[in-house]
Amino acid sequence: MAPWAEAEHSALNPLRAVWLTLTAAFLLTLLLQLLPPGLLPGCAIFQDLIRYGKTKCGEPSRPAACRAFDVPKRYFSHFYIISVLWNGFLLWCLTQSLFLGAPFPSWLHGLLRILGAAQFQGGELALSAFLVLVFLWLHSLRRLFECLYVSVFSNVMIHVVQYCFGLVYYVLVGLTVLSQVPMDGRNAYITGKNLLMQARWFHILGMMMFIWSSAHQYKCHVILGNLRKNKAVVIHCNHRIPFGDWFEYVSSPNYLAELMIYVSMAVTFGFHNLTWWLVVTNVFFNQALSAFLSHQFYKSKFVSYPKHRKAFLPFLF
Repeated sequence: MAPWAEAEHSALNPLRAVWLTLTAAFLLTLLLQLLPPGLLPGCAIFQDLIRYGKTKCGEPSRPAACRAFDVPKRYFSHFYIISVLWNGFLLWCLTQSLFLGAPFPSWLHGLLRILGAAQFQGGELALSAFLVLVFLWLHSLRRLFECLYVSVFSNVMIHVVQYCFGLVYYVLVGLTVLSQVPMDGRNAYITGKNLLMQARWFHILGMMMFIWSSAHQYKCHVILGNLRKNKAVVIHCNHRIPFGDWFEYVSSPNYLAELMIYVSMAVTFGFHNLTWWLVVTNVFFNQALSAFLSHQFYKSKFVSYPKHRKAFLPFLF
């Protein structure tokens, strides 16, 4: 075992600590929102930080100090521009290392070591991390396309803190994936004669789940976009009740599909990657919070809103 291989087996490395902290923060926030109205924290800044888009508009009165930090929600596209560029670069570095034997840049290798990546030969399959990074890049590319050509953004806002978090998030996710690659010095280590020899059944299952979840998320975003269009022409920016596909079961199926996309990546890692399951848990509570607030908005705005719909998980929540 290499000198710092123990980092892989450490119960809590810096990356896991970050994802665990984020998970705990979103879980606590969700629990606070589930409290009875009389016990719900009334701090305007707190509510402003956790709401965005239509759920922020539903707040009765937002102090001028809060509105000063507003950023247009259409800036969501910036998250995916950063992700396509950054994670595309990471994918290029990993591809060069796996197929051409090129070492990672010294600064990137040093950053991965600081974050807790393990220097060892064996353990995690390099093919798993490669596929997950491909999935992440494709997901970001599709979401960028949807932001530019499918979604119709009104003049709703997000908080500048949420905007900055979104920019950093995809950088951190990409580094998390890359840190799972088994390393030999500054090179990716491949067990077996070549990368394809590492193919396993869970890679196929993970790929199928990724395609299935991505297709549903795209369909849900098309449904939402079409609520404001007439034959591809935007006619208004009002909110309406969406129907079709997973909207028949939950108010925010696009958030549910996002969760399933990350679960598909956990499957591609072979089910056992603790670091990635922390990422999935963070996504679960993050998306559950957004879905719950969105569900509240729909119920308060539309008297005829379908009563059988749940917020996030069909038949459960």
